[in-house]
Amino acid sequence: MELREKSGSAEEPNKDVTLNSESASMADADVVTEKEAAAPDVENEAEETAETAVVSYAGKSKAELVEALRELLEKPVESIKDEVAQIKVAFYTLRNAEVAALREDFLAKGNEEAAFAVPEDADEATFKDILSQIKEKRAEYNAAQEAMRAENLEKKRNIIAEINAIVADPDNINKQYARVQQLQQDFKAVGEIPATEITDIWKSYQLATENFYDLLKMNKELRDYDFKKNLEIKQQLCADAEALGEVEDVVSAFKKLQELHNQWRETGPVAKEIREELWVRFKDASAVVNKKYQAFFEARKEREKENEVAKTALCERIEAIDIDGIKTYAGWDEATKQIIELQEEWKKLGFAAKKVNADLFARFRKTCDDFFARKAEFFKMMKEELAANLQKKIALCERAEALKDSTDWKKTTDELVALQKEWKTVGPVAKKHSDVVWKRFIAACDHFFNEKGKQTTNVRKVEHDNLKAKKAVIAEINAVLAEEPDDAAAKVRALMKQWQEIGHVPFKEKDKVYNEYREAVDKAFEKFDMKATRANLANFENSISQISDQDKMYRERERLVRIYEQKRNELKTYENNLGFFNAQSKGGSSMLKEMERKMQKIKDELALLEKKIQMVDGKL
Repeated sequence: MELREKSGSAEEPNKDVTLNSESASMADADVVTEKEAAAPDVENEAEETAETAVVSYAGKSKAELVEALRELLEKPVESIKDEVAQIKVAFYTLRNAEVAALREDFLAKGNEEAAFAVPEDADEATFKDILSQIKEKRAEYNAAQEAMRAENLEKKRNIIAEINAIVADPDNINKQYARVQQLQQDFKAVGEIPATEITDIWKSYQLATENFYDLLKMNKELRDYDFKKNLEIKQQLCADAEALGEVEDVVSAFKKLQELHNQWRETGPVAKEIREELWVRFKDASAVVNKKYQAFFEARKEREKENEVAKTALCERIEAIDIDGIKTYAGWDEATKQIIELQEEWKKLGFAAKKVNADLFARFRKTCDDFFARKAEFFKMMKEELAANLQKKIALCERAEALKDSTDWKKTTDELVALQKEWKTVGPVAKKHSDVVWKRFIAACDHFFNEKGKQTTNVRKVEHDNLKAKKAVIAEINAVLAEEPDDAAAKVRALMKQWQEIGHVPFKEKDKVYNEYREAVDKAFEKFDMKATRANLANFENSISQISDQDKMYRERERLVRIYEQKRNELKTYENNLGFFNAQSKGGSSMLKEMERKMQKIKDELALLEKKIQMVDGKL
């Protein structure tokens, strides 16, 4: 059984940098915003975790994962990063499970753990080879990107150098306006450059263009037109940045802010007297978005910390379930309910911190998988045991059927009684076979004993004598009830022992005399408190009140629970064999009554044990 979960996060933003002039602010802002803008995007590309991989590639074999990875070789390397990470996690989840199973099998055979060596795996070798090819492609791609950035850096330097050369020739400045405009467009069109050079290049470019507009005698009308156009663009950028402060999706707002910063850098200067004022407005609007972005990640970090604590607690609770102590169907059903409830609680929790979330999920899922594997093993074992018990009981049926027509009464009686005792030692069988095989067995036994009864009429006199003796015992018990002597309980127990020693009575009288005997004994038990339940509980309560050690108290409770389970299993055995002696077989009714009496005695003992356990729980 698998549990599946996705996790993801974006990197926390860097702190803002405040500068005093437009040129310096724009230069430093270039560093801040590009780093801040890049951080969430890069992080988002790599934020898939082991739980996401399980969802995306659940159910795939190692060979299928290898083929899926091989197919990625045909795609652009810059677009496959997420899928490679997902396939890698999914593959090694399967591979680690295989190695763990091999290690367990190795240890189960009695080998030392230190001697275990992980066997080679053809799929893993192929998988690693494909990963190496992807790594080489990525290295080639990265090298090409670096070369492109270096080339772009040289282009921008050349553009700046040409602008500076134009500025150095003030006599022809008006003739160069169109050329400078083209150079500015060329500068904007150049792609990425090395991150370490961004600030210096931008400062040099800004200084060169500002020198061109501010220090040289450029045509006033052209300059004013350019300033006005740039002012309109930057005022709109300020308004857009201020509007982002009201956007609820702070991550989306932050990304849009980065786009506004890029547009600001690409827009030319405005009139010198309003540059600082305009930049301060834009920077203040950016600060609002940045602060909300920072607060968002701090709040999420706190939630992730709370989720980590909650998930750790769930792991501890599910690991505390004692799988080794489950021995019954009911026990497995109850434990399964607990497991499912814990899984539902897990699903309701959000993500923990990225560095621990995958490990916590793997820990929780492993415990679930181990539980259901052990449960399946138990049910398989029980199925085999029930089948084996059925074969044993069928064999006993065949042996009883072979003896049912025998006339060697003594020998055959002993043999059938031995078979009946052996039957009791055989465990249960499946319900659909239980009644059929039991009826077959008891039919063979009843057939023999009925035939034997027809041949043993001489026992009638003995049975009548036994009837008189049993009636005498009943009369004596009633006399004790009437007289109530000090040793009444002891006398009643002695009479009960005498009753057990008396043999069979006539069949038609046995139920009646037994009912009279039980009625008298029940009255004696009630009148003389022979169960001693109250005294027993009082003594027990006094004994546990002397226990101050909590561990001893827990051990006492465990002892009582073990006894309780033993008695309950014993009661189930009696209930399963309740039909062993029926009213039609010789002596069947009286033995049936005795079995019912023993069952009632066990039920009384179970009730007493429940009260004792409740007393211990009250002390705990």
